[in-house]
Amino acid sequence: MGLKSHRWDPTTWRLKDFVNLDEIGPRMWTSFKENWYMGFTSFGGPPVHFKIFHDKYVSKLSWIDETVYQELFSICQAFSGPGSTKMHYCINLLRLGFPPAVLSFFLWSLPGALGMFGLAIGISNVGETLPGAVYALLSGLNAATVGIIALAAVQLAQKAITDKLTRLLVYLGAAAGLLYNALWYFPVLMLAAGVVAVVWDFRWLHGPVLWVVSKVKKGKVRDEEREVELREQRVPGGSGAEREVVREEDGKGTRERVSTGGDNADGQSQQQLRREEEEAEERVVPRSHQISVMSWKSGLALIVAFLASFVAVMLTRGLIPANPLLYRLFSNLYLAGTIIFGGGPVVIPLLREYIVAENWVSPRDFLIGLALIQGFPGPNFNFAVYLGTLTAINGGYSGVLGGLLGFLAIFLPGLWTVHGTMGLWSAIRGWRWVKSSLRGVNAAAVGLIYTAVYRLWQIGWIDEGFSQGKSLADDPWWVVVTAGSYVGGAWFGVEPPVACIFGAVLGLVRYGVVEAQGY
Repeated sequence: MGLKSHRWDPTTWRLKDFVNLDEIGPRMWTSFKENWYMGFTSFGGPPVHFKIFHDKYVSKLSWIDETVYQELFSICQAFSGPGSTKMHYCINLLRLGFPPAVLSFFLWSLPGALGMFGLAIGISNVGETLPGAVYALLSGLNAATVGIIALAAVQLAQKAITDKLTRLLVYLGAAAGLLYNALWYFPVLMLAAGVVAVVWDFRWLHGPVLWVVSKVKKGKVRDEEREVELREQRVPGGSGAEREVVREEDGKGTRERVSTGGDNADGQSQQQLRREEEEAEERVVPRSHQISVMSWKSGLALIVAFLASFVAVMLTRGLIPANPLLYRLFSNLYLAGTIIFGGGPVVIPLLREYIVAENWVSPRDFLIGLALIQGFPGPNFNFAVYLGTLTAINGGYSGVLGGLLGFLAIFLPGLWTVHGTMGLWSAIRGWRWVKSSLRGVNAAAVGLIYTAVYRLWQIGWIDEGFSQGKSLADDPWWVVVTAGSYVGGAWFGVEPPVACIFGAVLGLVRYGVVEAQGY
């Protein structure tokens, strides 16, 4: 028996529609058919992944519409964990149900995870220094990746910007992300953007502002009237100002007032407010179109269960000082997967703090892995597999066990919580303040993608003498590689994998010309 419909209908979908064992085979096959190659071809990190998902699941397959896509983007960016991985999981969950969504997650993440595991094994067997050609290749990958991410940021911003408010929030999110960096900072920025959008859409400040404006206008009108009266007194027979006498009845008799240009301006302002309110109402999805993955009670139960597991892991970590190395590795990465807000751009400095600062992995190996993950397909959170493998090997344990623990610890918190969140979301997504807040969160999250461009730009050039990385701007060659990657994707439709290969080749060309020739 085949699937009932290729297009997802949010008005009729229920979880019970997908528990029929007669249809589990076709749904699993659909998940495999549509997702098997994405773990091998999705280069460029989360910003590019979001664009790939839009092109495939919205434009090509029509599994979800633009409204649901923007909602999922906001949810996955606003909560902790790997943003693009959570979005990929949620899209498949909505379309195919839970077991196919789990299959899609492994198809999406395992190719990159296995690749990073193999590279960790290789790095653990090399000496303290790498050949210059390897550093040049990795720097070329970084330079090309910066161009890919920059292009994705521009394209996502074009979709997120719907009015002047969202345009301003994208800019402020990017500016704030560049100026400061801390674990608590990104979620606070997105929360603030959501509050600003709610205040704007509900016009909580429009009334006071209009009251102040009206007072200023009335003061100007009174001044003009006095000037006219003085002019009429000085010029006998003057015609006076062109004013209209309006009679009003208020139940106490009839009175007269003067209608001036200020009244007309106030009327235009009120009309503008009404138009904006109608547009805001159009953005609210009718209650009949709400997504229903599970009941909100089930979703809440999942989130509570996760919090209980998190507390148990952290208490064990803190109360038992002599925990084995692998448990400390798991608990550190479980903590990182829980508190990382903002996805890939934030995971790098946090993993440096939780792994390198513990002296489990050397700074050189960390930086090499950072360059490699930029050129690998799939989620950037696979970096935890690389670090877990090296930590286990350096500590005398099995690299396979370390990589597996790193994989589970970094991905499980985000997927667990987002699954529960989808249950809650089905109950509240039609509320107007929720829609307004997500509009702001979405804009700020897109702005933070520009932060990822800047961070990688600042450490993208690696060499034997640059233990912490160096800015790509210090050599015009890398600037040209970055610009070529951006222009190729924007103007000539070059795919991210091709752009990455292009960057790696140009990195080797630079090594051959500059290093080998001694220029």
